[in-house]
Amino acid sequence: MGGLIVVTAGMNARLDAVLGFALERIPHERIPARSANGRLTGRRVLFAFGIGAFGPDEEVCALIRGLRADETCMTGSIGAMLLDGAGELYTKQTADQLALAANMAGCLFLGKPLAEATGSLENWRVQAKRRNTEPLEAYRQAARELAERLAAFVPPAFERPKVLMLHASDRITSNTLQIGSAVCERLEPVCDVQEISLQNGTVFDCRGCSYVTCAHYAAQNSCYYGGSIINDVYPALTESDALLLLCPNYNDSVSANIMAFINRLTSLLVFNSLYEKFLYAVVVSGYSGSDLVAQQVLGSLCLNKTFMLPPRFCLTQTANDPGDAMKAPLMRERIKEFAESMQETMLVRRER
Repeated sequence: MGGLIVVTAGMNARLDAVLGFALERIPHERIPARSANGRLTGRRVLFAFGIGAFGPDEEVCALIRGLRADETCMTGSIGAMLLDGAGELYTKQTADQLALAANMAGCLFLGKPLAEATGSLENWRVQAKRRNTEPLEAYRQAARELAERLAAFVPPAFERPKVLMLHASDRITSNTLQIGSAVCERLEPVCDVQEISLQNGTVFDCRGCSYVTCAHYAAQNSCYYGGSIINDVYPALTESDALLLLCPNYNDSVSANIMAFINRLTSLLVFNSLYEKFLYAVVVSGYSGSDLVAQQVLGSLCLNKTFMLPPRFCLTQTANDPGDAMKAPLMRERIKEFAESMQETMLVRRER
């Protein structure tokens, strides 16, 4: 793999200073986003963008469009993002869009690959308290830690990966579950696959306990609200190497039970790490919006909850009536390619 390349756009004084501090001890090449075309294959890539008060500038938008247009332009690359906002909005929105575009072009993102600052730095208040410093210094430290993790990152590989397929779908009518099951059938010769359904209504959403209460239960690998998340999902996820999340599009969002699962991961993360686990997803929309759901999944579980995002992590399809997805043109070929990509990423090289 080639060395670290830093892709910049919308630079401002604060971002330039933070970036300089983050890369002080790391050899790197720095290029503007407008010159990135054809130079992002097989590299460690740090996207460093200033985001204006009203959103990303034309150079950032053009880069995202270019990534969407060339599905192989980041093959073999590993990515992370440093985004600095002039206002309080649009840093996370830009990160979600950029991550999905780069990922579908072949880029792997390490767990929690984003360091972002709003104009006021209010989003760094909590971390500053934990680090016993000021918000700007907390931001600087996090940016350096991110750059160092990116420079040193080596994706894990497994002799026989353990894959957890998690869903809340009806086996008879769900297009999403039919696709997910077909993917798992192709994985079973080389992976240990476990399926857990959250359909039965025993999933309680996070109620926002205090940190002290959450930590108390987390120390016992538990949660105040119990249920199947504690009894079934936490143990299975802890033992797994990859999560395959099945996400039908409900009003341009994941379903309520899947959202509750994501929210309840906060307790698990108090004393456990998900950095060494891959995240995959199947998203089926009845009309449109699969990109919105895919961005929600990667934003919550990779950018926030620390799962790794493997190349082309998501298989999407538009289908409405039961069974339509599996009848779609080339669907079985796409399932085969998706499963093969999972194996290529997860398996130790001699088994590929």
